[in-house]
This record gives sequence, structure tokens and C-alpha cells, in this order.
Amino acid sequence: MNIELTDAFRARVAKHAALADPARLRIVDLLTLGDLSPTELQSELGMPSNLLSHHLRTLEDAGLAARHRSEADKRRSYFQLAPGALDGLAPGREHGAGRLLFVCTRNSARSQLATALWQQASDIPAASAGTHPAERIAQGAIDVARRYGLDLAGLTPHPLEEVAREEDLIVTVCDNAHEELPGLRGIHWSIPDPLRLNTREAFENAFTEINRRINDLAPRLHAA
Repeated sequence: MNIELTDAFRARVAKHAALADPARLRIVDLLTLGDLSPTELQSELGMPSNLLSHHLRTLEDAGLAARHRSEADKRRSYFQLAPGALDGLAPGREHGAGRLLFVCTRNSARSQLATALWQQASDIPAASAGTHPAERIAQGAIDVARRYGLDLAGLTPHPLEEVAREEDLIVTVCDNAHEELPGLRGIHWSIPDPLRLNTREAFENAFTEINRRINDLAPRLHAA
């Protein structure tokens, strides 16, 4: 596998390596709450001062922690999270997409919900399609969308071959569609079909899961 080692990628590697140690992760957890002196950290962690010094130097080198002198007692120092310390731990906007195409089997629920939610979360265009589209949008999808301020009532399902474009980043949101399209390059989200149970709870669960996935993915893509 060819990994492009950009400066940003190397910085992420260094941060993750530093946080792989339980003691250093605990120090960062504590620093998210406020600044602490080495003495206070030593008391909290119960470790020798030389070992604590090693961990603090590692966190400083990785850009996770910063040291500053006390204004009261110049011999005393405090550690704090470095500015932007936790930025970049998750992948950033490394991937481009001309348009997202959400695909499920019948294009009557999950893919329609995903498109509507994506349009709220990102400026990148989105569309949806089905491998075997239904005649109409599922009522449960219309209802759950309406409860969250989205309108699916005027939409109709469409077949994949009529909607797909060369520049699309395809996101399959059901296992059937994903497994029906072997070798398809894109993203797969294994989201249970709410129509199997066809209950309000099933559609709520699908909506919640799709919304979580959308909010995780949107910050990682840029328009291409």
C-alpha cells in the first residue's frame, strides 16, 4: 500500500503514537479539563517524576501539550493542551467528490433519507437511486423525515442506471445493494432495512444511524 506521507499525515501519526500510551492518554484527558503542574499531575497519576517528565516531553514533541511559567511562582510551570492539540486526530478533508450518490435496493427509504440529510450537512451535491426501485417512497420514511423537518413526500424512486454519473462517490446504504454491485468503488454503510419491521422505531433507528454517518463523513470530503 502506497501511503503519501504529507506533513499533516506525519503530524497525525505522531499524535496517535503519543496517545497510544495509557499514561499519556490519561494526561491529555486531564488537560482537557484545565491546566496542571507537574506536581499535580504526579499526584493524580501516582508515577515517579522522571517517568512523568518523559511522558510530558513526548506530548510536547507531538504538539499535544504546552508548558508555561506561573505568573505567581516563576519556578513553577503548568501544562495545558497545545492550541489545536486534538485537531487532525481524525482524518481531515482528504477526499474529493463531485457528487454523492446514495444507493439502496428500492430507493424508497434509506437512500432518500441520506440524501436529504446530506443536503443539510454539506454543499457537495447529492442524489439517490435504487438497484430495484419501488413505485413510491415508503410512508415510514416520509413520516420520520417530517418529524425532523425534512420533506420526502414529493420525491419518487429512480433506477441507478438513470442517475449515476462518472464523478459520483457512491455510498451504498444497504447490504443488498452493496453485494449486488461487486467491485463498485465507493463507501458502504450497513444499515438495516426499516421496511422489514415497518415500525416507527425501525425508521427512527435508521434515521439516527444515517444522520450519525452523514455527520461523520461530511467534514472529511471536499468538493471536486
